[in-house]
Amino acid sequence: MPRVIDLADDASCSLAECAEALGEQGFDPLDEESLHHGAKWLRRLGNNAEFLGDLLVKNLASRHREEDGDQAYGPQSIVLSSHRGDCFLRANIWPAKDDPLLTASGRSSFLYDMAHDHNFHFLTLGYFGPGYWSDYYEFDYSEVSGFAGEPVNLIPKGRQRLEPGKLMLYRAHHDVHRQLPADAMSVSINVMHTNPIMGWLDQYRFDVEAGTIGGIVNSGSTEAFLRIAVAMGGEEALDMAERFAVSHPSDRMRLTAFGALASAQVDATSRDSVWARAERSGSRLVLMEAKARRMALA
Repeated sequence: MPRVIDLADDASCSLAECAEALGEQGFDPLDEESLHHGAKWLRRLGNNAEFLGDLLVKNLASRHREEDGDQAYGPQSIVLSSHRGDCFLRANIWPAKDDPLLTASGRSSFLYDMAHDHNFHFLTLGYFGPGYWSDYYEFDYSEVSGFAGEPVNLIPKGRQRLEPGKLMLYRAHHDVHRQLPADAMSVSINVMHTNPIMGWLDQYRFDVEAGTIGGIVNSGSTEAFLRIAVAMGGEEALDMAERFAVSHPSDRMRLTAFGALASAQVDATSRDSVWARAERSGSRLVLMEAKARRMALA
């Protein structure tokens, strides 16, 4: 399960002070000194009980006309600071099971009930409310290829809650959790580690009951652009898809390329031919997914 960090610090700081401190030194979760530095400043920000409410009220009052360029908003996440070096700050809102927001949007909109890992490290702190629950597991990323239905050894680590003030490090490709709704509306704040290679590292959802990988849940703009380019036609797009299918360093991108080429075919026989070629690509991920696509065609 995520590493619990027992760090006592009664000091508090502003959002700007926390972002500046992290930006100056960076955040490397694999380095103990850097990890301690990031945890200390997240703890201090968490000790400031007013900063997030004040920020939201300010932006609501101004209708975001004077919104800080460092901040961005989504239905659940609030990006609190821009990327500075290798990290940024974020807040996440976790509605309770009977909250109208959850009732209207559905549990899946907030990733509740979906067991998943992460392709990045991040620190999290219970900031407001009782905190969400999680069933925790661990797995060995190096042992899996990533195709849907692949058996995976998920080691159960029990159920815990991100209680107020609890500080944890989620480790990329190691910690898996299946989140459950908080008992009341809750908020967590995070220090998110970023890395240019992150987008090419797969993030999985898991079928805990079956003990298998349910699928890859992350994809990048490059994959979407390739699918669109091939769908719109043109020899150049098809040539690029062929090259990506054969030699791209990312297995996920190679699978996308084969999928784009298959979708460009006019009949099932031609699509089957593309997936038959994919089976000989040399990638176990592509091989197993290609077999599944051929079975679906049959």
